[in-house]
Amino acid sequence: GSADLQAAGTDELDQIATAIKEIAREIPSDINWIIRVDGHTDNVPLSGNRFEDNWQLSSARADAVVRYLVSQGVPGEHLAAAGFGEFQPLEEGDSPEARSRNRRIEFKLTER
Repeated sequence: GSADLQAAGTDELDQIATAIKEIAREIPSDINWIIRVDGHTDNVPLSGNRFEDNWQLSSARADAVVRYLVSQGVPGEHLAAAGFGEFQPLEEGDSPEARSRNRRIEFKLTER
């Protein structure tokens, strides 16, 4: 139930930030592109948490990733945060493995 980035996550995000900055230099300036950072959660309802629901948690997670990428020099005008809550699972079910797979961040390169 947290949107705090962990050390392992920031290590991965550092690599992603480097890749995005390299890609940004190669995309022609007349292409209006964006990387959408999508936050997802499992289907466990939140209780006693600072977030009202999983939708809010997923949005906060995506926002934390976007803010971190900007702090690493990724141009903010090419980033957007979106939260999907528990509504787009990769795997159905209530097993610990399914829930773990559904708690994720996805990156989508698209046109604005």
